[in-house]
Amino acid sequence: MVQIPKQQPAPDPAPDAPSPPSDPEQRDAPHPVPTSADVARLAGVSRATVSYVLNNTSAVRISEPTRRRVLEAAKELGYVPHAAARSLRAGHTRMVLMPTPQIPVGPLFSQFFSELQWALSRFDYTVVQYGSLGLTGEEAARAWAELRPVAVLAPDATALGARGVAVLKRSGAKAVFTLGPQRAEGAHALLMDQRRVGRGAVEHLLARGRRRIGVVVPEEPGLEPFARPRLDGARAAVRGSGAAEVTELPLGYGEDSAARLAARWRLLGLDAVYAYNDEYAMLLMRALQDEGIRVPDETAVVGADDLMLGRLLRPRLSSVRIELPSGRGLAELVHRVVREPGTRPEVHDVLGVSVVHRESS
Repeated sequence: MVQIPKQQPAPDPAPDAPSPPSDPEQRDAPHPVPTSADVARLAGVSRATVSYVLNNTSAVRISEPTRRRVLEAAKELGYVPHAAARSLRAGHTRMVLMPTPQIPVGPLFSQFFSELQWALSRFDYTVVQYGSLGLTGEEAARAWAELRPVAVLAPDATALGARGVAVLKRSGAKAVFTLGPQRAEGAHALLMDQRRVGRGAVEHLLARGRRRIGVVVPEEPGLEPFARPRLDGARAAVRGSGAAEVTELPLGYGEDSAARLAARWRLLGLDAVYAYNDEYAMLLMRALQDEGIRVPDETAVVGADDLMLGRLLRPRLSSVRIELPSGRGLAELVHRVVREPGTRPEVHDVLGVSVVHRESS
């Protein structure tokens, strides 16, 4: 027979020990959200002083010991200023909104955007990338305006339009910039004329004695804002060059598509190709070599972006090096326009190109 021991009574809690809450909801209740008034009490200052310190207000001088006390109190309490409330008072935030481009961007532009974000943070701006796929024009502008950014760097001037710029300005944005080949009325323009890329590539091939030049136009959707101007620039380069001609070559970004184009290459009678960018150039050059077409003896090849990977090929890939503005310089421009919002819209031509000649051409 199994004996069940008698249950012993629980010991009394120590006199000074706090008893745990009996209600599970009470145990899991969140701590109150700290306020600026809590920070002010802990630091022994006014709420206005807390606001001046945490907002880095330069118009009011705060002693360094007071500033340290406020910052330490905010850190101890876990206090974070309320961006929405701050924006209601000021009419805008310290946010610079960068809508994501509706086209794929390569390593070059990714590095440019990263440098720009870092440089803007040095001016105490918060950079927010906004995924706005499917939104254009006023619809996109209204979505961006809901966040009350102090500045917007829009990647597509044609989609934004003058009415979209007006929506952003009425919502409190002090600076609206567009990046790309076109302008939008009322916005500051950072022009990136892609025609220069195609023109530079074909002028290089002409100088190397090539006359029957193919230009790759990617079949992937969304690349038209880059591809079409580059084709136009290539065509402009051959005007007045005598017997030179340009043949448009649609190409999908895949080995099968490149193999099909390479299989009929000799029928096309081309002695050179500018292949949109380095990735398409490497894809096509491999397919041409697989087909037994010698590069550059039978066909010269030029890409664009001057990626490191192109230098590892054999033959090494000639490429159009694209020179973008420094993130620091552009951040300084944004900061100046934010501080002087009434200035007339400025136009800055920010895309430079130079051809790097290597063995493939």
